[in-house]
Amino acid sequence: MREWFSQGQSEVRLEWGISAVDYLAAEADCVIVVDVMSFSTCVSLAVDNGARIYPFPWKDHSALEYAATKGIATASSDRRFTGEGYSLSPKSLQHIRRGESLLLPSPNGSSVSFRARDAGSAVFSGCFRNMTATAAVCRHYDRILVIPCGERWPDGSLRPAVEDYVAAGAIISATGRENCSPEAQAAVAAWTFYQKTDLSLLYECSSARELRMRGFAADVTLCLEPDVASSACQLYGDFYFTADMAGHSLQKQ
Repeated sequence: MREWFSQGQSEVRLEWGISAVDYLAAEADCVIVVDVMSFSTCVSLAVDNGARIYPFPWKDHSALEYAATKGIATASSDRRFTGEGYSLSPKSLQHIRRGESLLLPSPNGSSVSFRARDAGSAVFSGCFRNMTATAAVCRHYDRILVIPCGERWPDGSLRPAVEDYVAAGAIISATGRENCSPEAQAAVAAWTFYQKTDLSLLYECSSARELRMRGFAADVTLCLEPDVASSACQLYGDFYFTADMAGHSLQKQ
């Protein structure tokens, strides 16, 4: 990759989607995956309740097969908050029990999480709910890469999602780090703007409108609640759980 795309002059960097892992993660000690509606919010709700979330990048029968090898339950790949079990609806995970382990099929957040793990970085899942907790542990790393995941257009290409961008800016701002790339600084500016409206404008963003029109207005509310979670969420091998809040200052070799 060309050096000028690396944001390597800065301690805190930001770039979009799974390509950010491929091109920037090799020079990051810590990667923060931001997928607000709804992967990162689901992870935060579950981990804050004391549960473990096993991300999985495919919404097909392979999820059930993989969960069987782990001896754990599988969330429905269809978003719902009624009936038995869990799904990618945050509302369905509000009361997940301490000690439970759940496989969560989610193409965007899961794929970025595993690709970053394989790059050798410490991996965290961040959102509005746990933005300060995430920043508190991640500020101890020397080189931070924040990845807003975005959504997908029908043709499979990346659709940048404003809610992910603003949440990324909120986390970066909360780290208190000053040596941020222009890309990271722009996200902080977006957060500063939306914070003045108590995030009310984000209720009208494309992702939020989609969820409301599909009957998931309660999920939108859960996704846009800032700083209500106490736990940062770290990927330990195959699952997310409460982060080691002692933090580290590591430089990858």
